[in-house]
Amino acid sequence: MAGCDRDRSRDRNRAVIGADERLALNRMGSFDWDLESGNLGLDPAALDVFDLCPGEFEGTAESLLQRVPRAEWIRLEAVVDGAVRNGRLSYGSYFLLVRRSGVRQWTHTRGRILRDSLGRAYRVVGIVRDATAELAEFSLVSPSEETRQGLNSLVRSTTEALSRAVTVDDVAAVLTGVGGLERFGADGLALGVVEGGTLRLIALAGESMDALDDLRLHRLDGTLPLAEVVLSRQPRFVASLSDLVVDRFPGLRPYVRRLGYKAAAFLPLITQGRSIGCLALFYRRRTHFSAETRSMCLGLAGIVAQSLQRAILLDQEREFATSLQASMLPRDIPEFPGAEIAVRYHAAWSGREVGGDWYDVIALPRNRVGVVVGDVQGHDTHAAAIMGQLRIALRAFAGEGHSPATVLARASRFLAELDTERFATCTYAQVDLGSGVIRAVRAGHLGPLVRHTDGRTGWPNLRGGLPLGFATTFGQEDFPETRLDLVPGETLILCTDGLVEEPGRDISAGMDTLADIVRSGPGAAGALADHLSDRLWERWGTGDDMALLVLRRRPDPGTDQAPRIHQYVHQADPEGLVETRAVLRQALADWGLAALTDDVELAAGELLVNVLLHTESGAVLTLEILPEPVRRVRLWVKDRSSVWPRRRTPGEAATSGRGLLMVDAVSARWGVEPRGDGKAVWCEFDPDAGRC
Repeated sequence: MAGCDRDRSRDRNRAVIGADERLALNRMGSFDWDLESGNLGLDPAALDVFDLCPGEFEGTAESLLQRVPRAEWIRLEAVVDGAVRNGRLSYGSYFLLVRRSGVRQWTHTRGRILRDSLGRAYRVVGIVRDATAELAEFSLVSPSEETRQGLNSLVRSTTEALSRAVTVDDVAAVLTGVGGLERFGADGLALGVVEGGTLRLIALAGESMDALDDLRLHRLDGTLPLAEVVLSRQPRFVASLSDLVVDRFPGLRPYVRRLGYKAAAFLPLITQGRSIGCLALFYRRRTHFSAETRSMCLGLAGIVAQSLQRAILLDQEREFATSLQASMLPRDIPEFPGAEIAVRYHAAWSGREVGGDWYDVIALPRNRVGVVVGDVQGHDTHAAAIMGQLRIALRAFAGEGHSPATVLARASRFLAELDTERFATCTYAQVDLGSGVIRAVRAGHLGPLVRHTDGRTGWPNLRGGLPLGFATTFGQEDFPETRLDLVPGETLILCTDGLVEEPGRDISAGMDTLADIVRSGPGAAGALADHLSDRLWERWGTGDDMALLVLRRRPDPGTDQAPRIHQYVHQADPEGLVETRAVLRQALADWGLAALTDDVELAAGELLVNVLLHTESGAVLTLEILPEPVRRVRLWVKDRSSVWPRRRTPGEAATSGRGLLMVDAVSARWGVEPRGDGKAVWCEFDPDAGRC
């Protein structure tokens, strides 16, 4: 029944609107709009109302945009959509369209909404008519007042859009982006800025405007209208570009032919009595420029000039600040035989903001390296200057051979003695590339992230002190050291808070995200740094400085004849024992020594548990094949305790004390050796003896 009702309704309404001739006599046309297919039908009188030739109309509502300005279209679309959604049967509205001559025409439309038996709209039929004379006769607003209101609205919208433009690129984006050309009522646009004795076109928008690509940089010699208005500081309104070529600028002839525009307005951008650029507006159908149109163009040019001048100054200040900042960061990162180090830095983007984030890599005696990442409070040139001084001072204190705690204490004192109220946070670590021992301190900053050889990640618990400067002011220059172990193949990551702060979320969420991305990232330091910067800088945005330092101890796989693996078991990570057994099992299988798996796992478990129970540190495990003088497998477990283990003889009822007895039982030999401040317990297995 619904389909029959629909067919009868369509036949009935076709009869109602069939008299095209009567409508045309009343300067009125009809339309038929199928909402399901989107097809729109206009009779000849309606095409005349819209000033469209049959070949210009494509049978869709969107094809009317060539006559109806975007703002009017949005308003009219809202009227129709509201009527359809609210169940109404008709609507009516006045709107403006622009005829091909450039003349604005008030137009009235009224439509009847046809609905099926379920109330769903499927078709709109109605009329459109030229209402200019009607509104001119009965409107309470005079034409001059209407023009002023329109101009004020245009100025407000343009000012609002440009108020958010911070850089020169932002200004260009506003003028060439969505709604840019509609804002000026133009078909094409070119924006140029003065750079010394040249004019550089920084933005082109509109169809065929790429014809001006050859003129993106040209001399200010008055041979082209863009340069002429800059030099004369007088606008030029051209109703015929063809005549302009003949009368004044013959060199413009090939460009005018390729552009295909009829008229143009060349407007100087003047601030503080000097020209800083120009704005050119191009039109396809305009034949004259009324006084109101000229006033509108000049007013908008003044707004663009102010925004462009502000953006140029901010760009210059930012360029100076970023150059200052870059000059105070290390240009080259030294290379070390036992480590891969990569750094990445991203400066804040917002206008004149430039931060005090920094990084440094310091070569120290005895195969050690100092790494630091820090952040000076503030986002300005003062923060950048303080950062440079503090970085140099901290580097000097580290180079004098002081402990990490002393380095930060002296750096805090140095900052407090500067003529500034700024404070700074940082994390500093000394890494022994031979042993993998790290001595780390932090001053109000994020601690490091460590990725283990099996891909697991963790944030070691680094006790921290107050930020630099504050610590001295409040008499608390205490920066407790934390010792960590970095086995070959493991990675240490330092960063500033900009890399983990996600707007609107707790910083811990960003830290978890960083750990997840590190866990799945590539192994090499440079590749991992690129992976992190690509993923996180795009994710968080560029509103804050971001410094990243990645240090990886080079893997130590040994040789084909003497392979080797390393594994670190953290004091507070019981799952590390399970992971270590799996790593040992895999290594022995790869080496063709699976028969030793049970003995090696048992010995490793006993030695590791001894470390975790009886010391306050983690353990570094190494498994290797020693080919000479007799081929054997050696297991090392190193810790930072100086207390050597003793083999005991427990009674039958004792629940402990059998660890070394079991190691002695399953291994060929074992022993203890000093290692720096700690020790290394080792045991060997004879692969040829067939022990099980």
